[in-house]
Amino acid sequence: MEFGFNVPVRGAIADTESLKTLAIRGEEKGFTHLAIPDHIVIPRDIESRYPYTQTGQFPGGSAGNCFEQLTTMAFLAGVTSTARLLTSVMVVPHRGAVHTAKALATIDHFSGGRVTVGVGAGWMEEEFVAVNAPEFKARGKVTNEFLEVFKDCWTNDSPEFDGDFASYSNIEFAPQPLQNPHPPIWVGGESNPAMRRAVKYADAWYPIGANPRFPLNTPALYSDSLQRLAVMCEKAERDPATLETNYWANWYNENNPAVKLESGERHMFTGSAADIVDDIGAMKEAGVSKLLFSFQRDTLQASLDSMDFFVEEIRSKI
Repeated sequence: MEFGFNVPVRGAIADTESLKTLAIRGEEKGFTHLAIPDHIVIPRDIESRYPYTQTGQFPGGSAGNCFEQLTTMAFLAGVTSTARLLTSVMVVPHRGAVHTAKALATIDHFSGGRVTVGVGAGWMEEEFVAVNAPEFKARGKVTNEFLEVFKDCWTNDSPEFDGDFASYSNIEFAPQPLQNPHPPIWVGGESNPAMRRAVKYADAWYPIGANPRFPLNTPALYSDSLQRLAVMCEKAERDPATLETNYWANWYNENNPAVKLESGERHMFTGSAADIVDDIGAMKEAGVSKLLFSFQRDTLQASLDSMDFFVEEIRSKI
């Protein structure tokens, strides 16, 4: 099993030296994936429901710096040498399809083939309006179509496309990505449409386990989701073994106590170091290939300490 963590692009430690320090330290500690979040701008007033809290309130507003995802990925490519660079996740409709495909292919070259493309359809309508993205209600269709564009540009010598949201012909797309046939695509999201998107377009399904509407926060619930995924694969005539399963426990914090659910079970990736070790074991048994965490704390030193704690008290026990 491989491990990764998110590199903060917003908040108190979203600055050049902190990003560089965390990325280099993480690579030295053996983390294989650096996850870069995605918000282009943060609207001052947000009425859209955030999917990953019980209240629906977005916890990240008024956070100071907000670095752009792909630019940050290019920066991290220059200060690292082995860790994979993961968009976690990219809100696909926020950027033009061909431009995004080109940016990702370029970074794949400059990084020596280390790009992984985590994608989602987005949840914040106000940000869609601010960046002049296609209509929010169409975000699922836009995301699916743009994924088709990415693959077309990345794999065809004479790419050509005529869709509802993107059209082009008579173009050369060079260089194509170093990775063959293209950078891995991880589809995020826990809903049935997101899972069907993963089955149709992705190399991996990459949910966050703490969505109150679609909870995957116990081994049993996660196992149930894999059964649903297998049924979707069967309907799509895809072998489930060809779809990697990864997981993002972005709520992990070594300083927080165990959280008990209404069922009486413990919320996975909360509690003691021994609890987390058990959870990792359960996810490994379920077939999870990559586990992503968050070590972002209020200061750079606290973040580094969190990373060290995970390495010394948790990963070393697996």
